[in-house]
This record gives sequence, C-alpha cells and structure tokens, in this order.
Amino acid sequence: MYKGVAASPGIAIGKVYLLEEQETKINRDKIDITQTDTELTKYKQAVEKTKQQLTEIKERVAQKMGEKKAEIFNAHIMILDDPTLTAQVEAKIKDQQITAENAVDQVITELITIFENMEDEYMKERAADIKDVGARIIKNILGIPIQTLTDLKEEVIIVAKDLTPSDTAQMDKQKIIGFATDMGGRTSHTAIMARSLEIPAVVGLSDITQKTKNQDTIIIDGTKGIVEINPDEKALKEYKEKQQKYIQEVSELKKQKDLPGQTKDGHRIELSANIGTPQDIKGALANGAEGIGLYRTEFLYMDRDSMPGEEEQFEAYKEVAEKMGGKPVIIRTLDIGGDKNLPYLNLPEEMNPFLGVRAIRLCLKEREMFKTQLRAILKASNYGNIKIMYPMISTIEEVRKANQILNEVKKQLSEDNIPYDKNIEVGIMVEVPSTAINADIFAKEVDFFSIGTNDLIQYTMAVDRMNESLSGLYDPYNPAILRLIKNVIDASHKAGKWTGMCGEMAGEPRAALILLGMGIDELSMSAVSIPRVKKVIRSVTKKHAEEIAEKVMNMGSSDEICSYLDEELKTLE
Repeated sequence: MYKGVAASPGIAIGKVYLLEEQETKINRDKIDITQTDTELTKYKQAVEKTKQQLTEIKERVAQKMGEKKAEIFNAHIMILDDPTLTAQVEAKIKDQQITAENAVDQVITELITIFENMEDEYMKERAADIKDVGARIIKNILGIPIQTLTDLKEEVIIVAKDLTPSDTAQMDKQKIIGFATDMGGRTSHTAIMARSLEIPAVVGLSDITQKTKNQDTIIIDGTKGIVEINPDEKALKEYKEKQQKYIQEVSELKKQKDLPGQTKDGHRIELSANIGTPQDIKGALANGAEGIGLYRTEFLYMDRDSMPGEEEQFEAYKEVAEKMGGKPVIIRTLDIGGDKNLPYLNLPEEMNPFLGVRAIRLCLKEREMFKTQLRAILKASNYGNIKIMYPMISTIEEVRKANQILNEVKKQLSEDNIPYDKNIEVGIMVEVPSTAINADIFAKEVDFFSIGTNDLIQYTMAVDRMNESLSGLYDPYNPAILRLIKNVIDASHKAGKWTGMCGEMAGEPRAALILLGMGIDELSMSAVSIPRVKKVIRSVTKKHAEEIAEKVMNMGSSDEICSYLDEELKTLE
C-alpha cells in the first residue's frame, strides 16, 4: 500500500499505463563512409513513419475534437514535406559522416534558431512546430516508442511522474479511469483536471512510476489517497465493494441536484462549478451547478502552436453561456505563467515564475492579446449572463489599467454596432495577501470578489503548493488564511458587493460550515464536489453556521479548528 495526496475522490480498479518517455540518446560519433547509405535509409524510413503517425493522429483528432484542433498536424506534415529539410539532413550525413539522428538534431536546432530570431510573430511560432517534428523523427530513427494519450485502446489508469495541462487536455477521456503520479498536490493541475473529469486520482506518491509496470493491476483510492499495486483477491474484493458503495452514495447525492443551496432556515448560497472547457458543462449541470463560478480560459490557449483567434474564443464563450441558459458564467481572463506556459509566447525564463510575469501582469504587457480576449468575451455576453474576472490582482492600478483596456474595447464594439452586455459585471480574484488586506479599497472599484485560495494560501504561507514535502504548511485552515477570507467578505458586504470563492477550499464540506457562517455568497468548485457541499449547506441553519464561525475565529491552530469542524460535521450526518 502506498500513501499519497487524495486528489480526486472515488475508487478506480484497472491496468497500469505507464507514461514514461524513454531517454533520447544521440550518437555523435563519426561513422564510416560505408555506413552513410544505411543512415540515409534510416532517415528516409523515419520520415515516412513520422508522416504516417501524424496523418493518423490528425484524422483521429479531427474526428474527436474537430478540424480546428487538427490543423496543427497539417503544419507538421508540411515541415516533413519540405525538401530543404531533407537536403540539409542528407548533406550533413554525407559530408560530415555523422549518424542520421545527429544530422536531424543539428539541422532542427539550426532551423529553430533561425525562426526564433525572425521579426514576424507567425514565423516565430513555427519554431515550436519544427521542434516537435524533429523530436518525433529522431525517436523514430532510434526506435523509441512515442506515447500518446489520444490513442488508448482499452480502459487504463495512468501512472506518470506528472501530467502537464496539455497531456490532460488531449487525452481520450473515455479510456482513462484514474491517475497516479509521483509529483503534485491537491491543487496541482493534474488534480484539478481529475476532479473536473470526475476521475479518481492520487498524486504526490514520490516514486509510483518506479513501483509499477505496464499491465500491473492497480487500485486508486482517490478519497483516502491510497494506491494498491497487484492486490490479492481479498483486497480486490474489499475495494470492489467500496467502489460500489461510493457509486451508490454519489448517485444518492445527485438526486438532490435540483434542490437549491439553501440552509434549513432559508438562507440561499449559490453553488457553482469550475470548468476548463465547454465540454465540462455537462458534468456541471449533472451535479446541480447553479452557475459557472470560474471558467479557466487558459485551456483554450494550450495544446496548440498559435494563439486562438477572436472568433474561436467567442464561439467557446458563447457555447458556455448558452448551455447555462441564463445562469451566471464568470469568465476568468487568461491566467498563464507560474506552472502554465505557452510555447508560442516566447516568455523569458524567470527565477521565480509564480512571482513573475503571469496572469493580469502578462495581459497588461500583451495588450493586443488581452484586447482580443476581452472583445470575444463581450461579444459572447450578448448570449447569456456572463461576468468578467481578472486574475492575480495585487494593486488597484492593475484593476484601473485592465478596465481602461476593457472600456477601449467596449467603445470599439459600440462604434461597430456589435451588441454586448453594457452592464456586464467585472470582478477580481483575491489571490494575493495585499489584495485581501486592501479589500475595502478594491470594493469601491469592482462588482465582486472571488477568493482563489490555491494561490492565496501559497503566497500568505510562503509555501510552494506543488512541493509535497511542505504539504503540512499548505493549510487552508490556518487562522491567518481564515482572517484574510473574513476580511474580504466583510469589506465586500460593507460596500454592497458580493464575494465568492473558487479555490479548492470551496469544495471541502467542512470548510462549507465556516464559510457559510462568515457570510460567503457563492462557492464554486469541481462539479463532483457540489453534491457533498450542498448536503452540508442543507443540513444546517445559518445561525448555527455563524456560531461555528465565531468559535473558529477565536481558535489559535489549524489542528484545533479542523478537529472542531469534523465533530460538527458528524452531528449533521
């Protein structure tokens, strides 16, 4: 039995698919002149194999995700067909007497450098395509299997060191029934994506990739953070029973999906879902979401070689607004940086990316990119109840600059007679202590707050939320965090505004008790968490929750607070 971080609830039992790329070792030794024909043949065969792979992937992606998503592979195939690439590789093999993989590596490196130094942005973006194609050719020359999550033939449980946002964005969601990773915490993107997909996951296992091999039978208990490898019959039987019990429990909870998030004495609180793509709406509505409290738009920008255009963004935002049928949809503007990067933006490496040019800081720097997104959001606001939210705000000047750009876009749309919601609400995420402390100042210039606890905890406690060894310090129940949250709620209400929460804390049943007592207006979470939080809300009176919050705010340690909240939860069951 292995213990990790319980990242997404539920139990999965299945076969291991080990996502572990083999190391690419390039032979840089000189070859004998008699070997050049062999190396040339190896190169030509690798190009043909690469073209075949890319064509198959393109067809699958077009079928499952649409022609737009498949366009990137057309660009990759064009690179393969470029006679200049072949001529340069063949010349290096013959003239320098080097291996095929060495020749490809040299030519690709030279081409990347040329394209990255071009003035034209579109041509700069082609460098990422060239790099991807080059890596694939080299792996095919060396006979290294190329793993992809889009081509799974059976249900599997992914075991990996970590999963990037693009890994999770491109996988076949019908075939992956669970995750187990060496790295990550409860707020890592792998964990958040697993909860969004309602897939059991355990992360932060340190060396699970070393303990497993393909086709091992593995059990993932995402509720308790436990992993069992090749269990005996007794353990297998126990977990199958637990799995059925969990499925039945979830089914019972979902029967309440159409009931409001309302306390026993009639106090309403809005229970919303966090989403990453329009496809997540189905799960949100199935779990009884009363709105979308956080639409993470960065997934539109990922897993591609160029920026999404205005029309593509507009269609995505419009689809979500229409599917929600008038329920509120809060669209967060692009939150890139930290652990999320876009290769085509060519962002400089930073010593501390979580403290660097990310989120609103990046958008204010890349004004045209920001304007394109705002224009798409505003156009979509004509089709539903959309609100705009700026991430990572730390100063009032950032809000003013962002609103100035928003007003420029509004003015342009009005001049072009393009309809949009002229009264659209604009809010900010509270993720930085400076913003939480100055909430009364911000409340004068925004329509609402949404507390992003994932980063607020990280920045307040000076703890990297991805560092498993510091997970004990990354604690939403630390009195300092609770005081900051209370300050934001009080400041918003004093100014006649409202406060929601979209960080992972919002989806914790025991947190619901204290947040309700503090006066939170909305809670937005992974859709799978909504039924359990709703059950807590509907099991207590507002007055009782206020008494709980008052007691908690006078406690001095997280352990004391958690023990008390857990005891209170038991009385509600």
